[in-house]
Amino acid sequence: MPESVVTHDGPGFSRAWFDGATTRYAHAVLGDGIEATRLLVSSPTSTHGCGVLIARLDADHVFEDLAPRLNDLDGDGAPEVIVVRTHVDRGAQLAIYGDAGDGETLRLIAATPYIGQTRRWLAPIGVADMDGDGAMEIAYIDRPHLAKTLRIWRYDEGTLREVAAASGLTNHRIGEDFISGGIRDCGAGPQIVTADADWRRVVLTTLARDGSLSARAVADFTPQAMANVLSCRR
Repeated sequence: MPESVVTHDGPGFSRAWFDGATTRYAHAVLGDGIEATRLLVSSPTSTHGCGVLIARLDADHVFEDLAPRLNDLDGDGAPEVIVVRTHVDRGAQLAIYGDAGDGETLRLIAATPYIGQTRRWLAPIGVADMDGDGAMEIAYIDRPHLAKTLRIWRYDEGTLREVAAASGLTNHRIGEDFISGGIRDCGAGPQIVTADADWRRVVLTTLARDGSLSARAVADFTPQAMANVLSCRR
């Protein structure tokens, strides 16, 4: 699945991608019914001839995602791998993988709970220290077509803890092969960029130290307006 390859400059994993295409999970939220069953990274610790570490899913799971995300969550300079992992009966969860230490495999470090029902998905937004406390947070939209709820989870010492949530926001429409929005920093700290629930406005959301969220609409929604907001042009 070459379209899923992502790269990272620095120590640790240099590339990550999905493989093992399957049609066993008939959801097609990202435009087709093809999902992945393997996650691979290029790693200097690999003893495999191809220099890779691999996570293989069982028959009850797929990676329901566009591409892995390589982000350093624990501050050691090397990235962890963030993906959407879906159980065929329980729906999606955000999952974090790292080096298992055996030269061959990736291990599941932490994951959010499953949404709880088949064909229920989440759309990642991004990763940043969103409140300036030194710990990394991960933001996603829980069920962007139904619940339209922003959720923020803090990663700390190998665990995930939900620290904030807000309804009325989204970043994906059924069948799109991309996720809209992201996280920007225009000099005042990280800001989450999404659409409102009706796709009428581009919304900026920030996380405060006390766990509160502040949201404000900054533009009428168009794809170009969202791109402008993400790139700090408005």
